[in-house]
Amino acid sequence: MSHKHIRRIGVMTSGGDCPGLNAVIRAVTKTAIYQAGIEVLGIEDGFQGLVEDRVRPLNARAVSGILTRGGTILGSNNRANPKRYHVGRDANGNPVYEDKVPTCIETLRKHSLDALIVIGGDGSMGAAAPLVEAGVNIIGVPKTIDNDLFGTEITFGFLTAVATATDALDRLHSTADSHHRVVVCEVMGRNAGWIALTAGVASGSDVILMPEIPFDIGHVSDYIKERVHKGPGFAVVVVSEGARLRGGNQMVARVDDRSADPIRLGGIGASVAQAIELATGVETRTTVLGHVQRGGTPIAADRILATHFGYHAIATLMAGKTGRMVVRNKNSFGDIALLQAAGKQRLVPTNHSLVAAARALGTNFGDGQAWHHPNDDEPSVVV
Repeated sequence: MSHKHIRRIGVMTSGGDCPGLNAVIRAVTKTAIYQAGIEVLGIEDGFQGLVEDRVRPLNARAVSGILTRGGTILGSNNRANPKRYHVGRDANGNPVYEDKVPTCIETLRKHSLDALIVIGGDGSMGAAAPLVEAGVNIIGVPKTIDNDLFGTEITFGFLTAVATATDALDRLHSTADSHHRVVVCEVMGRNAGWIALTAGVASGSDVILMPEIPFDIGHVSDYIKERVHKGPGFAVVVVSEGARLRGGNQMVARVDDRSADPIRLGGIGASVAQAIELATGVETRTTVLGHVQRGGTPIAADRILATHFGYHAIATLMAGKTGRMVVRNKNSFGDIALLQAAGKQRLVPTNHSLVAAARALGTNFGDGQAWHHPNDDEPSVVV
């Protein structure tokens, strides 16, 4: 469809919430209205709103003042997949799913929506894929605190989550030092270690455990015993929720069979802390940041990134493109085929420069690679 025939569009936030969603809604709505004369409707609670026909008009006043707000004024949903939509349970308690793609298309037609802006992560892009294949013009905007969306070097929400995790790790550092303890902090990230790696380096954490580098608890414990023996007498360990022992599996906190992505990871932090205390004899405590990382006001960098993405979503649409996802690579904005990103994850390369930098500073990744304690024959000086 030519951009000249686009008169009304929908916008939705899908999947888990994160800081910066409202900034994208604001940028999409204002750019559409001011630059293209396009009417905007908000879809409530992600794809669930399309299935249940819950939409409302958005104008400049409706999105005024939301740039700094966390969460999303439209609501979100990380269970509603149109192709595999949970509608209840059978007599045996098993989940029942239906294909609601035709229902979504009917809602779009009912409200005369010429295109749809889907703000979400890999799961949301995967959920949007059947609609794209059915001919719906969708422009995706990459969102996730996990920073694991294929095709873009960064997603909005990630930097705020890292800032939140870093602040928490800084605080844990001082209490670990005061009590001569080991503190283990579990952060989010699913199958990708971007939050653990980035916040770990930013906070100067001593051990970073992430999904891409399976760890041996013996290597971690030996490192901590050496550190406690030679000084400074405490350690901070940051572990991604998806980290796993070498030869082992990820720890699953629960399974939500209502979701197309049913696995909920968690528990690795407590397990690592218990193993460290048992092996070293050093008192070890655990903190799980959980959804604290998702909430709150987006930092300035995420507000700017979200604004860029929202603007480029409309610019991509007005360029006459269909079925695209806006991306940033090498600090430049562009777009790729949405189907190219759907259902894929961008993991941390084990040879990433930040991993190399952390190793050079003596950070332990639990994989047994050589590390060197400074001034082995002299008292350590820790800055």
